[in-house]
Amino acid sequence: MKKKPIPDDAKEEVLKAVDRFNRTTLKGTGCAYVPRFQGRFLYLGRNEDGQLQPICRLQYLGGKKGWEFAIYKYSTGSYDPEEFFFPGSELVDGTVAGAMKAGLDAYQ
Repeated sequence: MKKKPIPDDAKEEVLKAVDRFNRTTLKGTGCAYVPRFQGRFLYLGRNEDGQLQPICRLQYLGGKKGWEFAIYKYSTGSYDPEEFFFPGSELVDGTVAGAMKAGLDAYQ
């Protein structure tokens, strides 16, 4: 069965969550999360001093199932959904906000 792309209403919620996180949690830090949608994936990068750094990828599972998290591994240059031994992994909770919090701990 082919996975469906992220619906527009879910994308709108993501954009709101990222904006809220950037305005509150990252206020005054000089960095901000930047979302990018591709098919059923949401890629979260962090803009730091004009450089966009990959942080994580979330796969849309639909409805109340939330998002499946995959951390970006600089050692391999890829996203790994099986990796959960990194600082902040306990913050991954199936939400976009949880992913951004985990990304802050993983890549300070």
